[in-house]
Amino acid sequence: MNEGVKRRYAVGIDLGGTNVRAALGDDRGNVLARVEEKTERRKGPEGIVKQLVRMVLTVTSELGLERIEGVGVASAGTLDPERRVIKVFANLPFNEIPIVDPLERELKVPVKLLNDCSTAVVGEKTFGAGRDFENLVYITISTGIGGGVYVDGHLLFGKDGNAHEVGHMTIDMEGRLLCGCGKRGHWEAYCSGENIPNYARLLLHGREKEFKESMLSKIVGGDLQNLTAKSIYDAAKLGDPLSLRIVEHVGRANAIGFSNVVNLYDPELITVGGTVALKNPRLVIEPIRKHLPEYALNRVPEIMITPLGGDAVLYGALAIVFKEVV
Repeated sequence: MNEGVKRRYAVGIDLGGTNVRAALGDDRGNVLARVEEKTERRKGPEGIVKQLVRMVLTVTSELGLERIEGVGVASAGTLDPERRVIKVFANLPFNEIPIVDPLERELKVPVKLLNDCSTAVVGEKTFGAGRDFENLVYITISTGIGGGVYVDGHLLFGKDGNAHEVGHMTIDMEGRLLCGCGKRGHWEAYCSGENIPNYARLLLHGREKEFKESMLSKIVGGDLQNLTAKSIYDAAKLGDPLSLRIVEHVGRANAIGFSNVVNLYDPELITVGGTVALKNPRLVIEPIRKHLPEYALNRVPEIMITPLGGDAVLYGALAIVFKEVV
């Protein structure tokens, strides 16, 4: 492998409840090797650590561990204040997963741990569209909704490291829908990939006849319980009027969430990632841009799909090795 001049290397890990990815990369944003596996769910925290060690050794097999500066781990869930342990990981059957100490013992290199959405905004600022911005927000619209925030060049953490939980802003004071966190009226309860079907069923209440006559009904076999975010956006792409109206309602709700972000953090740029946004960029972004001026007090920033695509978190995991973010 040709090292190049003064090139620095690291391994980034994107640890999710379903899949875990590891990549060897350099400080110029080049990914040199990567591996992806299903997350080890059967052997507890020790199984997770062993899996991560094995994946790091795999991607560094050609270069060697002695050539990397460290390992960055981006994780879903809640971390301890020192960012060494995953305290709560909602998508795994266990919690309290020590990451930093056991990985450093096994690999003999520095290890950094950060929440996945905070990591993604570091990736955006280091390797993506946010390089020239001091006030930047990354928002993911995927199974859930999350964010990472820079204000005046500083990555925000908060007292418990949760200053990025934008998906749990309240956008509906009536609390018609229940969020996965157990609270009502949260943005995530209406616009995440997991919950868009719930919002659609709420919108379609009393309009069953119209649903039965729609293209959306044909796609889901006439059963509202079979609705998914994908089926709604697929029908909208085919021009189904009912699905387009649902997407417009979701877009307006997203605009309320984005306006809260704009009013609180006053960013120059918001980049958007996550499966829902990346697979339906026009249908997600255009309604936000359309309705955002109705709700935003601060000057509306540029809003765009992240150029890092589905790798924003992975790039951020590399970046937190190369730069101090706290």
